[in-house]
Amino acid sequence: MNETAAWTGPGEVCRQILDGTATVVVKVGSSLLIDRDGQARTGWMATLAGSLSRRAGPVIVVSSGAIALGRAAIGLGCRPASLAAAQAAAAIGQIRLAQIWTEAFARYRRDAAQILLTLGDLEDRARYLNARNTLETLLAHAVVPIINENDTVATGEIRFGDNDRLAARVAQLAGAELLVLLSDVDGLYEANPATHPDARLVTTVEEVSAKIEALADGTTATEFGTGGMPSKLAAARTATAAGCQVLLTSGRGDCDPLTRYLDTGRGTVFSAAQRPLVRRKQWLRSLQQHAGRLLIDAGAASALRRGASLLPAGVQTIEGQFERGALLRIAGPDGDIGQGLSGYDAHEASCLAGAQSSDIPARLGYAGRGPMIHRDDLVLF
Repeated sequence: MNETAAWTGPGEVCRQILDGTATVVVKVGSSLLIDRDGQARTGWMATLAGSLSRRAGPVIVVSSGAIALGRAAIGLGCRPASLAAAQAAAAIGQIRLAQIWTEAFARYRRDAAQILLTLGDLEDRARYLNARNTLETLLAHAVVPIINENDTVATGEIRFGDNDRLAARVAQLAGAELLVLLSDVDGLYEANPATHPDARLVTTVEEVSAKIEALADGTTATEFGTGGMPSKLAAARTATAAGCQVLLTSGRGDCDPLTRYLDTGRGTVFSAAQRPLVRRKQWLRSLQQHAGRLLIDAGAASALRRGASLLPAGVQTIEGQFERGALLRIAGPDGDIGQGLSGYDAHEASCLAGAQSSDIPARLGYAGRGPMIHRDDLVLF
């Protein structure tokens, strides 16, 4: 696909999804929502709300902007330097942000609902299912969920880090067919367009490979935002693995960005995986809070790739203190290869490392629970 509206391949699929009835997640960053004076761009938000309201299918909005909207109220002229100040600004700004979105969608007779999530909400299986049920119920009633990270309670170890990653997890949660990342750039370029004006736009990405990641320049901050191209590529990797197409396109200017994309085709489309992981495997793959690590031998790594469970015999070293059911990284001779939920706590696992299955009762003093990590509780990268 070239830099014009040549609707072929992934671009055509993207256009059909936007025009169709499938679930679409749209992520909007702070740099698009907030002007230089720290005020919300209410007119632009209403324009986007109108475009989304005219879709035949369900719509979810992942919206940044709470901290940027709230910081002026506590006398901050720039990004808060402390966690407490950021959380206070978020508490003030989130209620304003929700009100603006509610009024924007109300113009088109659409109700909006607020959902605030932390990383922990999607790491815990029960809370993950509760969030999914709530989301599905709202969509069934044609309500537009407005989702943001719960910045008032999230801390460093339980944060998504930016709303690109949050949006990818929401797309996964909702089973969406398209994730739209609205940015202040047209898409992914072969070089940084700020320093290389002649850089070419990459219109289609089949796989987020190391070569594609190398195109990201690593910039991560604007005056209001916290993301950058690396976070967008990470989000694309998560969403496409779940079978969700990803569109990265510009949201700058006063016009509707979705209509502009349909008119011009200008943006980067990341193709969805041909064989997406089933929902439980998607959830397992997306977990981030690891309690420990298992170092395994080459034979065990080969067996995992063939679809086997991880048996104690293949485990060489146990790292970390963890309970049964904890998330563990799995590392082979060449580095990390996957992750899964432990069938044993750290003490039991240490007792069983290297043991044959027939030796488990003698080592533990009871029959044990089978594999170190069952194949149903394991996913490879």
